[in-house]
Amino acid sequence: MNVVVVESPAKAKTINKYLGSGYTVLASFGHVRDLPAKDGSVRPDDDFSMSWEVDSASAKRLSDIVRALKESDGLILATDPDREGEAISWHVLEVLQQKKAIGKKAVKRVVFNAITKNAVLEAMANPRDIDMPLVDAYLARRALDYLFGFTLSPVLWRKLPGARSAGRVQSVALRLVADREAEIERFIREEYWNIAALLKTPRNDGFEARLVSVDGKKLGKLDIKNGEQAGEIRGMLEGASFKAASVEAKPIKRSPGPPFTTSSLQQAASGQLGFSASRTMQIAQKLYEGMDLGTETAGLITYMRTDGVQMAPEAVQAARQTIGKVFGDKYVPEKPRFYATKAKNAQEAHEAIRPTDFNRHPKDMRQFLDADQARLYELIWKRAIASQMQSADIERTTVEIDAQNGSRFAQLRATGSVIRFDGFLGAYTDHREEEDVDEDGGRLPEIRSGETLAREKINATQHSTEPPPRYSEATLIKKMEELGIGRPSTYASTLATLRDREYITIDKRKLIPEAKGRLVIAFLESFFKRYVEYDFTADLEEKLDEISDGKLKWKDVLRAFWTDFFGSVDGIKELRVTNVLDALNDQLGPLVFPPREDGSDPRICQVCGTGNLSLKLGKYGAFIGCSNYPECKFTRQLGGSEAANENGNGGDEPKLLGKDPYTDEDITARNGRFGPYVQRGEGKEAKRASLPKGWTFDTLDHEKALALLSLPRDVGQHPETAKMISAGIGRYGPYITHDGTYANLENAEDVFSIGLNRAVTVLADKQAKGPGRGRGTPAALKDLGEHPDGGVITVRDGKYGPYVNWGKVNATLPKGKDPAGVTVEEALAMIAEKAGSKGTKKAPAKKAPAKKAAAAKKPATKKPAAKKTATKKAS
Repeated sequence: MNVVVVESPAKAKTINKYLGSGYTVLASFGHVRDLPAKDGSVRPDDDFSMSWEVDSASAKRLSDIVRALKESDGLILATDPDREGEAISWHVLEVLQQKKAIGKKAVKRVVFNAITKNAVLEAMANPRDIDMPLVDAYLARRALDYLFGFTLSPVLWRKLPGARSAGRVQSVALRLVADREAEIERFIREEYWNIAALLKTPRNDGFEARLVSVDGKKLGKLDIKNGEQAGEIRGMLEGASFKAASVEAKPIKRSPGPPFTTSSLQQAASGQLGFSASRTMQIAQKLYEGMDLGTETAGLITYMRTDGVQMAPEAVQAARQTIGKVFGDKYVPEKPRFYATKAKNAQEAHEAIRPTDFNRHPKDMRQFLDADQARLYELIWKRAIASQMQSADIERTTVEIDAQNGSRFAQLRATGSVIRFDGFLGAYTDHREEEDVDEDGGRLPEIRSGETLAREKINATQHSTEPPPRYSEATLIKKMEELGIGRPSTYASTLATLRDREYITIDKRKLIPEAKGRLVIAFLESFFKRYVEYDFTADLEEKLDEISDGKLKWKDVLRAFWTDFFGSVDGIKELRVTNVLDALNDQLGPLVFPPREDGSDPRICQVCGTGNLSLKLGKYGAFIGCSNYPECKFTRQLGGSEAANENGNGGDEPKLLGKDPYTDEDITARNGRFGPYVQRGEGKEAKRASLPKGWTFDTLDHEKALALLSLPRDVGQHPETAKMISAGIGRYGPYITHDGTYANLENAEDVFSIGLNRAVTVLADKQAKGPGRGRGTPAALKDLGEHPDGGVITVRDGKYGPYVNWGKVNATLPKGKDPAGVTVEEALAMIAEKAGSKGTKKAPAKKAPAKKAAAAKKPATKKPAAKKTATKKAS
């Protein structure tokens, strides 16, 4: 018997079916150890030695592996086929060797790019050793990210209060977003005019032609600058005669693109399906790990973290056969298509993302998938199929038209295209390709060279130049890939980190830098410019790839980086805060001092009229204040508009919302250094409350202000302790608290509406999760089906053992009970007992909140840390 180690329970479940009774397949739940989040985990002075920490959840996984190994003949490490997967195998082996669990047992490493029976069995027949250059590249990346973050972030905290952190890849991605925003702010719109003629052929068919030259001078996009100039040209054309000077129909071929990489999949899923990068990867992970197809369980797509664009030869052949069957032989090109990657520093060059079996048509798979899974699978299937199809034949027609009015002469042009053979477009059309077709103007009517054309109308339309668009997740990922920043497995988590740090927000799918984020980037560009340069970051990625290829020693790369980086950080420690503020005032001019409508100096305080406005640093971050403080108490939130202050929403002119019905004091809205807030009364003893996230002055009224000022709110006594449960809004958002336990609420409105029963449940869930942040739900070991009252019943493995889960009810399995052997009847009985009912309600009964709270004290439902999931960590 052999022990096989993979990352996730879902993957283990699928592979176990393929291998049979001679193997025990166990999941590591991602990484089994990590660098502790504290100083000293990486020690440059000790030749970059590292301290690794195994948390309690991972310790249990490893103990399970150790127990299984005692009765086994060998260990097979079958984690994912990339750098991160190689590192997980290395970590598992290192820990097992330290525990002396290996002995003389054989250790093999196997990799497969798809979770299908054939792929797994073929991998088992062709084992190899752990790829140490890949592990070295992982160690270098992990050490670099740790040293960058843990060395630079404390400098940020000291010099820039309110800043959260800096990261090697994260900061450069933030710079891209901030630079684009600055470019938009600097943009000056220019007026221009387009002129087009609506013409008719002698056969009375209409079409449109655009003006391209006047009196022999070729017109650029911005050459007609105003309405007067446009009117003069329009008048000339209205008196002109028109003739088709030439008609050229040119055949062109449009070839398909390669199958998806991680980056192109995220971009296409964003543009065509509206998925975020993280959502795309979550769904792709499930499609890869294995789906129940009724008669079998199999992965539907190949590994989804890759920048490779080629498919395996057997997959290419299978695709060509499917094309012939589904679309017809004329859609199959004479030779298979070959693609070469265009991504800078492509290293994780596995296969492109493709279906594991092209015969699994999307329409046949819908019955086994949810809506989002079906949509993403269809996108992947169509793109992979299209990549091996014939080119599309398109006829592009260009008509040159002469316009004559006495001595005046102009030229116009009409273009159109028609698809003569759709080729790969019959399977897949990228939304950008559709835009290209639209720009060609569609199909033109029959136009013959030399014939006279009748003028119907001359249109002159006014336009203005537009600033570059803000990045979306898709376009930012594309830019990062072009620059060679980050890796396929890091894009989604990098964006998530920027959102979590509140450095960016996403509005209508556009990335907008928050004032906090722009402040951080301005600081880094002013004092650590080299380390947020695009070329420097890309060059470091190249070095990491060379380590993977065995061309560089990983510690040599770390030494070169650390020597210069430490010197830069050390040199900034004694920098005065006034120097920092001066640099930021200059760097962030448009944000800190936006132009005023009256043209006055935006740096002069409008309250006192004599003080200079400047960035100030407070305990909770940066704000704008007057140099005449304390005589002038004007403040403005960084990024807040001066108009808001002038309209009574800040500064020394509070906005009156009404009176307090009990004290008769004024209730006012104000804008302070820490943002907008409401206040009751005046003076130091006045009650104040900050506006929660999502609330604005525009939506604030007297009733909402009174509700905010009434916080914290007593919800009721806890039925078990008789101590009060309170709800409030703090620095980190809305929460409830009881006896020292705090639990976050989803939104501010919950603070005012949450009742006692729900509050008890929320607190119990919080206690069950235990201390710490970001812990994920354990993956299901077994799906038992639907509960009679709705909802799925699953068997899961928690930190302290397996349990049955239904909704928010968790029932620990009896000691010695095999999780795989739990029946539906047993699960229903345990759920009913746990919920204090007959199992007929969808949640624990309202009359039994004490049981729920008591259950929270049991450790069985504590969730493993999110970093232990199979999803790869960001760099």
